[in-house]
Amino acid sequence: MLRDGFDSILWLVVGLVFLGMAVAALVFAAMAREDAYRAAEKQTKKFWLILLGINLVLNLLLPMLFLQIAGLIAAIVFMVDVRPALREVSGGGGRGGRGGGGGSSSDGPYGPYNGGR
Repeated sequence: MLRDGFDSILWLVVGLVFLGMAVAALVFAAMAREDAYRAAEKQTKKFWLILLGINLVLNLLLPMLFLQIAGLIAAIVFMVDVRPALREVSGGGGRGGRGGGGGSSSDGPYGPYNGGR
């Protein structure tokens, strides 16, 4: 009996982690600008919103492990590949040692503005 309780708690925690990742990825995808997706040369915002939205709905309505794992993979790909690329082209990559810190006052959303030179 103790094992049944542990298994139930374990599956609840796993389900909540999958659901949390789905929600976080969908929120970050929705907050990014459409032009940032094109500038980062990633799939469109609409593509990611549909994919991550389906993931969230499946996590809520159809808790089947195979579908949850497939959705988790999509959310992880977004979080570790697409989101950092979007932040970089949007000028939001202020963490870490990349580039030595902030840019100049003439920097635009896609790099330094050179005045048409």
